[in-house]
Amino acid sequence: KHAVIIGRSNIVGKPMALLLLHQNGTVTVCHSRTQNLADVCKNADILVAAVGKANFVTADMVKDGAVVIDVGMNRLDGKLCGDVKFDEVSEKASYITPVPGGVGPMTIGMLMKNTLKAAKLHYGVE
Repeated sequence: KHAVIIGRSNIVGKPMALLLLHQNGTVTVCHSRTQNLADVCKNADILVAAVGKANFVTADMVKDGAVVIDVGMNRLDGKLCGDVKFDEVSEKASYITPVPGGVGPMTIGMLMKNTLKAAKLHYGVE
């Protein structure tokens, strides 16, 4: 699959690119200076939004049937929202993660798992 990641951070963008590469994905990493970003995104089978701008990804940027993973966490008019304009993109995507409630709980779960692992290593506990 062709995966496009919007965002090149050390926290999300780069690790996500490596994870997808390890699963034999063809990965394109985009950022604020990517030329023709909408055209690049339209070719994605998997689109990961980690740009940090509320409702940045719109339906015209998404290929029909794409899987859209919204990692963004923004506040707009006092409400949480992601980087993807959920209402319009959800009509085109085959799967889409909501904000809140999408990847956030998984992120917290993995942070807890890694904290426990670090503590066990530090104290020599199995």
